[in-house]
Amino acid sequence: MNKVVKYYSIVFMALVSFCGCKKKDNDRVPNVYVDIYVYATDPNFSPLNAVNGYQYFSGGSKGIIAFRKSQNEIMAYDRHCTYQVSDGNAASVDASGLIAVDGVCGSKFLLTDGSVNAGPASVPLKRYQTTFDGSVLHIFN
Repeated sequence: MNKVVKYYSIVFMALVSFCGCKKKDNDRVPNVYVDIYVYATDPNFSPLNAVNGYQYFSGGSKGIIAFRKSQNEIMAYDRHCTYQVSDGNAASVDASGLIAVDGVCGSKFLLTDGSVNAGPASVPLKRYQTTFDGSVLHIFN
């Protein structure tokens, strides 16, 4: 009898860990190929000339926000809100220029690192890789 209880306990634990811990694919911002080049001489780059400047770009799942974090670092995030991803809400930069806000659910994200500043979202904005050599910004994944 003790062996039977052990067996069923093991089977139950295996089922719970297999079924209960898998995150749904529709809870994640979709992976979309991104490969954007922007030249410092391009008018679309001008808002990024100053630290804390930002610019929207087409691409990603719901568009991209590029944010000039420092003289040498530009961050890039997907605008797709991470709360109830299937709703497809897009965040926009607020008047401060430092926070992206989903106008539907109210989630707020810091543009310095993409982290959640206010919920209900609990996952940061999806971040893209960037390189900037002083004349060419490359946003990619």
